[in-house]
Amino acid sequence: MTGAARSTIARGIRDLDAGTDVVGSSRVRAVGGGRKKVEDTDPGLLGALDGLIEPGTRGDPESPLRWTTKSTRNLARELTGLGHPVSHSVVALILKDQGYSLQGTRKKLEGAQHPDRDAQFRHIHDEVVEALGAGEPVISIDTKKKELVGRFTQAGREWRPAGSPEDVQTYDFPSLAEGKAIPYGVYDVADDSAWVSVGVDHDTSVFAVATIQTWWERMGRERYPHAHRLVITADGGGSNGHRPWLWKHELARLAAVTGLDIVVSHYPPGTSRRIQWRPLPSF
Repeated sequence: MTGAARSTIARGIRDLDAGTDVVGSSRVRAVGGGRKKVEDTDPGLLGALDGLIEPGTRGDPESPLRWTTKSTRNLARELTGLGHPVSHSVVALILKDQGYSLQGTRKKLEGAQHPDRDAQFRHIHDEVVEALGAGEPVISIDTKKKELVGRFTQAGREWRPAGSPEDVQTYDFPSLAEGKAIPYGVYDVADDSAWVSVGVDHDTSVFAVATIQTWWERMGRERYPHAHRLVITADGGGSNGHRPWLWKHELARLAAVTGLDIVVSHYPPGTSRRIQWRPLPSF
């Protein structure tokens, strides 16, 4: 009638005769019953898993897994290959019990710093202060994030009627874009003003110097009619880096056209461009 085995029914009768609270209990098995945890039956599993997740050296070519491919399925596959058969769902449970969680990367490391890093900043500071004191123009230049032109999703929100968000493309493939916008900015430190040129081709040294020349013709010349020197601060990479010869060639051309002595100071590596020029404290 029940479809259960006679032995099971017999055990149930014995439990009832012994006064065991079968009805009110939430347990299905007796204490200690059921399959043991895989980490209990395989003592070396946890050590092997930890070795895959946190190898001695990140990116070590001798490590079975690269740190960028640490999915539960890849971990389970590698553990099985190491003699610890386990499923990806069990790996997820073990990781959760061990305090692991899914995490992205965090921008924090800037690399080694040059021993003369402070002296470099002080040199740039003194150069800028001297130019500002003499009434000469000082500009900070940089290329900003390139953007695809078209109906693509962007970060941020705007006020619209409820339930009617702006419709954009599902995908942001470059082939679907009408073009690419490359903003290049020139910030006038003394005047607290800026000029931005938007290119549609490539971020090149020619484009960078052309933007500086446009700023000078549209804004700088009027602001500094008696200027003899132009001081430029910039980071050390990209189209205005310290290596491209074309950047230096175009600056020489600009100096010949404008008659200005052009001085370029590059920030040390790993430096943010968000710098405010203020007098140094006295010690």
